[in-house]
Amino acid sequence: MGANEIREMSTEDLVVKCKELKEELFNLKFQLSLGQLTNTAQIKKVRREIARIKTILNER
Repeated sequence: MGANEIREMSTEDLVVKCKELKEELFNLKFQLSLGQLTNTAQIKKVRREIARIKTILNER
Protein backbone atom coordinates (compact mmCIF):
# COMPACT_ATOMS: atom_id res chain seq x y z
CA MET A 1 0.00 0.00 0.00
CA GLY A 2 1.48 3.30 -1.08
CA ALA A 3 1.35 6.67 0.61
CA ASN A 4 -1.32 7.93 -1.80
CA GLU A 5 -3.62 5.05 -0.93
CA ILE A 6 -3.08 5.68 2.78
CA ARG A 7 -3.86 9.39 2.41
CA GLU A 8 -7.23 8.51 0.86
CA MET A 9 -8.26 6.52 3.96
CA SER A 10 -10.06 8.17 6.85
CA THR A 11 -8.33 8.75 10.17
CA GLU A 12 -10.40 6.08 11.92
CA ASP A 13 -9.51 3.55 9.24
CA LEU A 14 -5.83 4.38 9.62
CA VAL A 15 -5.93 3.85 13.37
CA VAL A 16 -7.60 0.46 12.90
CA LYS A 17 -5.13 -0.52 10.17
CA CYS A 18 -2.21 0.49 12.39
CA LYS A 19 -3.47 -1.72 15.22
CA GLU A 20 -3.88 -4.64 12.81
CA LEU A 21 -0.35 -4.19 11.50
CA LYS A 22 1.06 -4.03 15.03
CA GLU A 23 -0.63 -7.34 15.82
CA GLU A 24 0.77 -8.81 12.62
CA LEU A 25 4.24 -7.55 13.53
CA PHE A 26 3.96 -9.17 16.96
CA ASN A 27 2.97 -12.47 15.38
CA LEU A 28 5.83 -12.28 12.89
CA LYS A 29 8.35 -11.61 15.66
CA PHE A 30 6.92 -14.50 17.64
CA GLN A 31 7.25 -16.82 14.64
CA LEU A 32 10.82 -15.61 14.13
CA SER A 33 11.74 -16.44 17.71
CA LEU A 34 10.30 -19.94 17.30
CA GLY A 35 12.12 -20.47 14.02
CA GLN A 36 8.89 -20.83 12.03
CA LEU A 37 9.24 -17.68 9.93
CA THR A 38 10.58 -18.37 6.45
CA ASN A 39 10.25 -14.88 4.92
CA THR A 40 12.05 -12.53 7.29
CA ALA A 41 11.66 -9.62 4.86
CA GLN A 42 7.98 -9.51 5.81
CA ILE A 43 8.92 -7.95 9.17
CA LYS A 44 10.61 -5.04 7.39
CA LYS A 45 7.59 -4.52 5.11
CA VAL A 46 5.16 -4.41 8.04
CA ARG A 47 7.38 -2.02 10.01
CA ARG A 48 7.57 0.37 7.05
CA GLU A 49 3.81 0.21 6.54
CA ILE A 50 3.27 1.15 10.20
CA ALA A 51 5.73 4.02 9.79
CA ARG A 52 3.89 5.28 6.70
CA ILE A 53 0.57 5.25 8.51
CA LYS A 54 1.99 7.02 11.57
CA THR A 55 3.63 9.67 9.38
CA ILE A 56 0.38 10.45 7.61
CA LEU A 57 -1.52 10.52 10.90
CA ASN A 58 1.00 13.03 12.24
CA GLU A 59 0.60 15.17 9.12
CA ARG A 60 -3.10 15.47 9.88
